Amino acid sequence: MQELWTYRDDTVGEIDVAGWSVEAVDGGIGKIDEATYEVGRSYIVVDTGPWIFGRKMLLPAGVIERIDAERGSVFVSLTKDEIKNAPELDPNAGALDEEYRTIVGSYYSGGVRERERL
Repeated sequence: MQELWTYRDDTVGEIDVAGWSVEAVDGGIGKIDEATYEVGRSYIVVDTGPWIFGRKMLLPAGVIERIDAERGSVFVSLTKDEIKNAPELDPNAGALDEEYRTIVGSYYSGGVRERERL
């Protein structure tokens, strides 16, 4: 099983993807506000803009399927609804809050991933 907090594609760590568009399996969801490349703890923060009222969502690096450097796009293995229903990033706590990361990890590795196997 793919490690949730690790990029699938090693080239992601060599490219700054901040500002790139993010594409869910069923369409665009926003732009990358922040990306981290720490081994085993990597993630992107997506600014969803008007799509879900400007919420920022944390996506573990393992949900990224591929990148398209020519288009400046990152493709994730999630639907818009799966992202929309994920725990929202608390601007006061931030993405480094361990409790929040645990909740996000449980969401993406639990219910969302279980539905993929059915």
